[in-house]
Amino acid sequence: MNTTKNSQKEFLDILFNGRNKDYGAYDLRVRYDKRVRNAIATMASFALVILAAYSFSSRSVAATVNTKAIVNEVILDDLKMPEAKLVPPPPPPPATPPPALKPTIRVTTPRIVEDQQVAEKEQPPRMDEIIKTSVSTVNAAGNVNGIDPDMIPDIGKGAGTGVVSVPTPAKEENDHPFTFVEQMPAFPGGEEALMKYLLNNTTYPHIAMENGIEGTVYVGFVVDREGNVIDVRLAGQKKGGGLDEEAVRVIQKMPKWKPGKQNGRAVAVVYSLPVKFKLEQ
Repeated sequence: MNTTKNSQKEFLDILFNGRNKDYGAYDLRVRYDKRVRNAIATMASFALVILAAYSFSSRSVAATVNTKAIVNEVILDDLKMPEAKLVPPPPPPPATPPPALKPTIRVTTPRIVEDQQVAEKEQPPRMDEIIKTSVSTVNAAGNVNGIDPDMIPDIGKGAGTGVVSVPTPAKEENDHPFTFVEQMPAFPGGEEALMKYLLNNTTYPHIAMENGIEGTVYVGFVVDREGNVIDVRLAGQKKGGGLDEEAVRVIQKMPKWKPGKQNGRAVAVVYSLPVKFKLEQ
């Protein structure tokens, strides 16, 4: 007979003496030991199940790892790259023939000479000869339906340099000043500026004023290739009283002019100007 249980039960009987033992607290205390044993047994059972499952899983993994893998050997053939084919460059485009040019005719530089001194080859061309030609410094044959040779620089001289240059015309045999050219010299600013210059820079001489001398003095000079006024001289009858000297002085002090041109190049040109002196009444 278990004296421990009896002592425990006796203790509980004494504790619940005269109390309601059917309430539940008495029964819980009496069966406490049994519940503890049942809990321990349940936990031990769960532990055994978990250990068994782990052991079974470990054996399955080991069996899978020890399985020999079957590998099929694959042999690759040598890959041969195709040979690159050389493509020949395209042929150059055909050369474009130069355009047809108009015929050119030489324009004679005008000079004042006697009729007997004019050679046949120096006769100026007629208008009907100039209509279907291009004015130039030389005579050359061509196509009347062609283009002006001046539109194609350096024609017939190869590839060129890409820079358009004006051909240098042949030097005239007589390098003397011209009396008439295609483009006459011009004072900077035009005729109005020239008249203003003469008005502002001309001083009436005292001797001429005291003696009542007035009139127009004609002064001749040359405008050279650079536009300088040179070779200033009287071109008419002297007036006296200092008018001639004053007119020459004013012309000599002039600024550079725009030079005259003949056949596209600057040339020296003879020029004359009237300088008018008039006393106020």
